[in-house]
Amino acid sequence: MSDFVIITDSSADLPASMVQELDIQVLPLCFTMGKRTLSDYPDDRDMAPQDFYGRLRRGEMATTSGVNVEQYTQALEPLLQAEKDVLILAFSSGLSTTYNSSAMAVEELKKKYPQRKLYTVDTLCASLGQGLLVWYAAQARARGGSIEEVRDWVEDHKLNVCHQFTVDDLYFLKRGGRISAATAVVGSMLQIKPVLHVDDQGHLVSMARIRGRQAALRALVDRMAQTSIDSGSLTVFISHGDCLEDAQTVADMVKQRFGVQEILINRVGPVIGAHSGPGTVALFYIGTER
Repeated sequence: MSDFVIITDSSADLPASMVQELDIQVLPLCFTMGKRTLSDYPDDRDMAPQDFYGRLRRGEMATTSGVNVEQYTQALEPLLQAEKDVLILAFSSGLSTTYNSSAMAVEELKKKYPQRKLYTVDTLCASLGQGLLVWYAAQARARGGSIEEVRDWVEDHKLNVCHQFTVDDLYFLKRGGRISAATAVVGSMLQIKPVLHVDDQGHLVSMARIRGRQAALRALVDRMAQTSIDSGSLTVFISHGDCLEDAQTVADMVKQRFGVQEILINRVGPVIGAHSGPGTVALFYIGTER
């Protein structure tokens, strides 16, 4: 295995078991509920997902903050001192300040440790889309890819990571400014479920408005049929906002339509979930375009 460290952040929504399996490091973003500011660790040590989503359903609000420059510096410096090279794969700059913080930390630390290789990539991805890109990077490293080869592969393929998702409660998109209050009210009355994706600039963009939950879930898989590459051999990730049964429904549809056997299902963490809400289901895979 190439001797460099891969670092990402908790918006990748990777389960703790996979973090360990891939031998990567994850820096936590933070979320605040009530008067407490908590860290979003992959092992959910600060708050269980069920508790988080239960509080959202009861009307509590959560705010979030990205990884800052100091956090990056504190994580990176011991590795550089130990003569390790580091590749950072950061949360989309279109959704968070996390990447910009990593870039500032890298710029300063390169001056201090000029002999080390230290790179950061704006993945333009979120949730398990980011996690999927990190997974591919870890596989490339395990095959012996150098830090530059893995970095370049990520840069060349990050816009092929497709993010298709739907939400169950329009309130959270309204609060985040993604839709108007009037649209949220009317949409809720008519059971309109938006289908959204992350575009090439790393922003959330609406693709369609579907009437009914099951139709929205099918629409995710229909979009995959239009854009996926070599469907049968794909690695597919699915994330959910405390609605495992719906995530499993999408997984079953993907297996039936494309012959995909292995699908990772994990929860949407509190940093993403604060903005998408309970009932979010998201489908991630490599495609021809986003």
